[in-house]
Amino acid sequence: MPRLRTALVLALLVALAFGVIRLVDSTGVVVATADKLNPSPAPSSLANRVLLPDLESGACMSLAPTRAGSGQTVFIDAGHGGLDPGVVAGGGKALEKDATLGVATRLSDLLRAAGYRVVMARTQDTTVIKLSASDSVYGSLTASAEHRDLAARAACANAAGATALLSIHFDAFADPTVGGTETFYDSVRTFAPASRKLATDLQSALVVALGTADRGVWTDDQLAAPTLTSSGSTYNHLIELGPMSAGWVDEPSQMAGALVEPLFLTNPTEARLAGDPSGQQLIAAALEAGLVKFLTAG
Repeated sequence: MPRLRTALVLALLVALAFGVIRLVDSTGVVVATADKLNPSPAPSSLANRVLLPDLESGACMSLAPTRAGSGQTVFIDAGHGGLDPGVVAGGGKALEKDATLGVATRLSDLLRAAGYRVVMARTQDTTVIKLSASDSVYGSLTASAEHRDLAARAACANAAGATALLSIHFDAFADPTVGGTETFYDSVRTFAPASRKLATDLQSALVVALGTADRGVWTDDQLAAPTLTSSGSTYNHLIELGPMSAGWVDEPSQMAGALVEPLFLTNPTEARLAGDPSGQQLIAAALEAGLVKFLTAG
């Protein structure tokens, strides 16, 4: 599938080792006492920081359910953020990082109202990791910062004790008439069957709700060159979903996971839907339906 995949090319960079230090209290909220960890701001009585080293403000936030539920936790990653815009289309008017956060925030509200605890990789227009001056060049995120940021998202999902990991992205292609929906999972993990079911449930719900072309469910190793960077081609998996590989991904995610691309931001019609609050709500509702189907399966 030769296509321009800005969102996923970035997501296939090599990860550095990322240390996780955490203590879990009786409610399932992660707390910590080590001096090097960030303080834990609580924007509301329902929000707590899942503590990891060197996080941005509003990153890795645990949000309690707003009614009684199953006790399960869903990790939601709004792709990109901050200096990493993801896909930029429509003369700079359509930014992937904005659309993913809009959908993720609405999905969080829906899941919490359905009784699920939610942990969000980011709740603001930032990276997940706290950046230093050396992490950007001419206003762009460096490769080193990008792979540390991706490793932090997987670490956050693990620290949260999530049952399912959902990474939200949007697609791109050189031909603006191309559109549709596709979903990815990793096929080599021990829990690959669960990841495939999650991906299938999400894909089906999105296609039905959006009325888009069904571009299918794919394994992440099918994202073959020439669309990948050299490092991505070597690892051959999505960092948030893929297996352990020393020096590449040292602490992989430990739960069923999928990456969705509901629409193409380079397609003007689909870009308008992705950027509209009502469109984001529609996408979020579809994702909730897919997640609930997966989480409640016998």
